Amino acid sequence: MRSLVTALLCLLSATALHAARPNIVFIMADDLGYTDVGTFGSQYYETPNIDKLAAQGMKLTSHHHCQNCQPTRAALMSGQYAPRTGIYTVGEIGRFEWQTRTLRPVDNVTALPLDKITLAQSLKKAGYVTGMFGKWHLGMKGPEQPGQRGFDEAIESSGKHFNFHTTPETEYPKGQYLADFLTDKAVDFIQRHKDGPFFLYLPHYGVHSPIDAKPELIEKFKAKPGVGGHNNPVYAAMIASVDESVGRVMAELEKQGIADNTLLIFTSDNGGVGGYVREGIKKKGDNTDNAPLRSGKGSLYEGGTRVPFIARWPSIIAPGTQTGVPSIHVDIYPTFLEVAGASAPENYPLDGESLAPLLRNAKATLKREAIFQHVPGYLGADPGTWRTTPVGLIQQGSWKLMEFFEDGRLELYNLEQDIGETKNLAAEMPDKTKELQAKMVTWRKDIGAKMPTPNTPVEAPKGKGKGKGKGKKNKKNAE
Repeated sequence: MRSLVTALLCLLSATALHAARPNIVFIMADDLGYTDVGTFGSQYYETPNIDKLAAQGMKLTSHHHCQNCQPTRAALMSGQYAPRTGIYTVGEIGRFEWQTRTLRPVDNVTALPLDKITLAQSLKKAGYVTGMFGKWHLGMKGPEQPGQRGFDEAIESSGKHFNFHTTPETEYPKGQYLADFLTDKAVDFIQRHKDGPFFLYLPHYGVHSPIDAKPELIEKFKAKPGVGGHNNPVYAAMIASVDESVGRVMAELEKQGIADNTLLIFTSDNGGVGGYVREGIKKKGDNTDNAPLRSGKGSLYEGGTRVPFIARWPSIIAPGTQTGVPSIHVDIYPTFLEVAGASAPENYPLDGESLAPLLRNAKATLKREAIFQHVPGYLGADPGTWRTTPVGLIQQGSWKLMEFFEDGRLELYNLEQDIGETKNLAAEMPDKTKELQAKMVTWRKDIGAKMPTPNTPVEAPKGKGKGKGKGKKNKKNAE
C-alpha cells in the first residue's frame, strides 16, 4: 500500500510540475524601430494589439539587440555573444567595399555553427514541443536548417511579402500576405499543442523591405496625416499587419484557455531603417524615424540596437509595469530556461542573465555589471557613408561607451540624461571613460573577441567611389 501511495504522489507531483511549466511564445518583427509602436511613442502607426499587450504586461524600455538581422538571431538561438558564434553581420565581408579603409574586417560566419546548442534544442530536451514559422536566417543547408536545430515543426519563409516561397514548399491561397500566412501556421500550432508545454517562435519578415502591404491598409493610412518622421502609409500598413498577427495569437491563447500560463514576448530584431539623414547620409533611405534615438539599423547608436520589448505572463507579471534595467539578446536563452524549469547545457557557456527576476518584480535588478556589443567590420550606406565602421560597445547602467577601432575614438554618453546621444562626455569624464574602456578590453580578452587588422588602402575601382560604401551591393537592405 505504501509503495502505491508513493507512486501516486510522484505521479501527481510530476503532473503538477508539467502543468506549471508555461508555454512560451516569442514574436519578433524585422526592422521595427523602437518608436514604431504606439506604446513606445508613435502617434501615426497604429498598434492596438501590441499596446494592449503592454497594458497587460511589462515593457522593458532599455532592451537591445544587434545592429542588424543575422547576428541578433544567432545570439538569440545560441545564447552567446557574437565573438563566440563568429556572426557579426550579414554575409561575407566583401559585401561592402572596405578595401580603401584602414582596417580589414574580421571574416564573418554566415550560418550558425553546428556546435552551438540552440534554445530550441534545450527546450525540446526539457519536454517542450517546438515550432518556428518565419525568418530563420541562420543557414539552410542540411543540418543548418531549423528542423535540424531543435524545432519539431519549422517553415522558413523568404522573398517578397506577396508571392513568397517557403522551405519546405507550402501551398497558400493566391495573393495571401506573408504575415497572415505565418500567423495561420502559428495559430494552428497553438491549437494542436494547447495541452503544452510548447515553445512557439514567430519571427516575421515584416517590416523588412521590400516595403509592400495589403492595399486596404495602405488606403487607410493614406488618409491619415503623418507625425514627424512617421508618415509612410505603406510602412504603416506593414506594421498594422504585424500588429494583427500579435492580436490573433493573443486571441487564440485566450480561446484555448492557456493565456494565463503563457509567457508571450514581442520585440524586434534591430532598430528601424531610419534616422540616417540626421547622421549626414546624403541619400534618404529612411522607412521611418527612430527619434529621439540616434541613427538606425546598422549602427551601434541607440537607434540601431534599442528595440521595443514587451513581456506578458498574467500569472506572474504585474500588468502595466515597466523596467529600464539594460537587457540584451543573450538574456533570452537563460530566461526561457529558468521559466521552463530547464537546465542549461553542460560545458556550454551562456553569456546572458535570466530576466525572470525583472519579470516577477519590475523593481528588481540584475547581478551583472554591463552588457556588450562587438562589430569588427563595416556596414555600408548609400552613398558615400557608413552605418558603422568597426566598433565595440559597453553599457553599464545609464553609461555607454563606444570605441571606434579605426582611429581609437571614444564616445561616452549618459543615456538617462541624453537618450539621443548628442553630447560626447569622453573628454569631460576621463576617469569614467578609462574605467569603462578597461572593462570592455577585459571582456574582449575573456571572450576571445577577434579584432580587425591593419589594411593597406588601395585606390578604389573606377566608378565605385572611394571605399565609403558606394556600389551596387550596398543598395541592398537585406540585413
